[in-house]
Parts: sequence; structure tokens; C-alpha cells
Amino acid sequence: MTRWRKPTADAVYTPEEVSARLADELPKWTFEDGWIRRKYKTSGWKGTLMVVNTVGHLAEAAWHHPDLTVSYAFVTVKLMNHAAKGITDKDFELARKIEEVVMWQPGSDEATALEGTPDDPRFKYLKYD
Repeated sequence: MTRWRKPTADAVYTPEEVSARLADELPKWTFEDGWIRRKYKTSGWKGTLMVVNTVGHLAEAAWHHPDLTVSYAFVTVKLMNHAAKGITDKDFELARKIEEVVMWQPGSDEATALEGTPDDPRFKYLKYD
């Protein structure tokens, strides 16, 4: 991760650097029209609201706010540093944290006593990649 670090948190990456860093660190995210973006598919409105609230909490805690497109069964997150007018370390760091928290599933990569959501359509709320 440090190989990408810019001299300041607001230093803008070139489009080529953005694409390379996404491929390296955040392969589910894309670079389009000056934004890095990710579409999270949900099982319906309840899941959509859970994703929106999670992203909202992380963005407020980071004091770096994405643009969101919210629909019944998906949430699209778009990040760009408005003040810097481009993609910066802030965008990559918040994207990584959003990805880590939204896509987390107990037991998927760690030993845990948590069972996770049952494999039953009545309880599904997020469509994991």
C-alpha cells in the first residue's frame, strides 16, 4: 500500500495511477468520469438502507463524503476529492474501509464464534460477490 502513497493526502493521482491502484487493491471498484465507484447489490430495501447507513457512518467518521445512488436493490458509491478535483489517498482509504466493512462476513477469513446470516432467503440482505 505504501508504494502508492502521495506526498500529501490531497495530491491527485493520474488516471493511469488510479486504474493501476484499483486493479491492485480494489478490483471490484472502477474508475469512470473522474470518480472511483462501486455498486453494491442488495436483496431489497432493508439491505439497501443497511449499506447506506454503513457508508454514511464510515464517511462521517472519516470526514470524507461520497456521492450515493440509492435504489430498491442497490447502492452505488462514488468517491472523488472535491477540494482536490481528483482521486487522492483519501478516496482510496475510504473505499478500502467501505469495502472491508460492507462485504465482511463472519468466518469468511477469520476464526470467529459469529455464525453470520443464515443461508435462507428470508434473512438475506446483501448479495456478496
